[in-house]
Amino acid sequence: MSVLVFQRTDSPLATASVYALTYLPPIIGGPLLAALADRHARRRIMIICDLLRAAMVALMAIPGIPFAALSVLVFCVVLLSAPFSAARAALLPEILEGDRYVVGSALQNMTNQGAQMLGFALGGALIMGMGPYRALALDAATYLASALILVAGVRRRPAPLCGDADSSSMWTMTRGGAKLVFGDLRLRTLVLFAWLCGFYVLPEGIATPYAATLTDDPQRISFIAGLLMGAMPTGTVVGAFLFGRYVSPSRRLRVMGWLAMLTCAPLIVCAVRPPLAVVLVLWFVSGVGGAYQLAANAAFVQCVPAERRALAFGLVHSGLLASQGVGILVGGAAADRFGPENVVALAGAAGLLVAAALAVLWVRSRKEIIEGVRAEATA
Repeated sequence: MSVLVFQRTDSPLATASVYALTYLPPIIGGPLLAALADRHARRRIMIICDLLRAAMVALMAIPGIPFAALSVLVFCVVLLSAPFSAARAALLPEILEGDRYVVGSALQNMTNQGAQMLGFALGGALIMGMGPYRALALDAATYLASALILVAGVRRRPAPLCGDADSSSMWTMTRGGAKLVFGDLRLRTLVLFAWLCGFYVLPEGIATPYAATLTDDPQRISFIAGLLMGAMPTGTVVGAFLFGRYVSPSRRLRVMGWLAMLTCAPLIVCAVRPPLAVVLVLWFVSGVGGAYQLAANAAFVQCVPAERRALAFGLVHSGLLASQGVGILVGGAAADRFGPENVVALAGAAGLLVAAALAVLWVRSRKEIIEGVRAEATA
């Protein structure tokens, strides 16, 4: 959709707006829907979300569907990612305990980023060969496949809350979850670390207009955009592997602030308008730094009660997508005026300042978490 819109409008703002549409829905209903995963069996929530999304994407694959209807369906599909992601995030610590959770999170992150890497790199060529509607039909089938994997590979578990907790309204649960997450300095700092990605994900949202500055051949824009969009996920795969396998749990928590700064610092170099090869390296290094999210995620799990995990993760996930969507939308508007390269550099500089401030806050609040990790490792 991003490539099609840019071809029709030649506008970075319009392109970024379409891309941002996949991030903004959680602002509206994400936190409330995430509470469902603390009231009902998490496996069941995931299966229902997959089936609903498969149906919606199948509707999107109908040739000739109006663009407005397509946008509404995209909005709804992304909205359902909130309860699905919250349920999955809360379920994983029940399956994997201790440092196995970090390793499992790393494998999951590598799988997700690897899929994005291949999708962004080959997606343009695939759509040119299949057409957008067949590609959407294939996408609908992947949601059905996900539901089948959950049915076959994940055993049933009871709902995490029972008794009086079940009678609480979702709004009451959401307010309680927000108080839990933002009333604790440690959790608040970890949440802000997660939301930092609003700065370093911005380049992906304007990758197509950025690609247009690197070539005079209109036929190569989608290919170069795919390479750019795949550079960060590739770096994240490499970073997650190295960080999860060769860095000790306590050490991960100590270097988290430095890695957060690494995600943003390389983007500043884009201000000098380097060639494609250098841009790919810079965006790759930025992706490597994104491995700090593994440590932040593990520390967050350690600090949140199990029965409130889905809602807490849902709040973080909703804010995560919202920060990315707003960042991309603002970046697209700025790119119309200042150019994609300058906007990427400004995002990197602003993100570096925020990451440095968070690193200072983290030094003050990480001691108790590190001691807990050491005690767990000793036990």
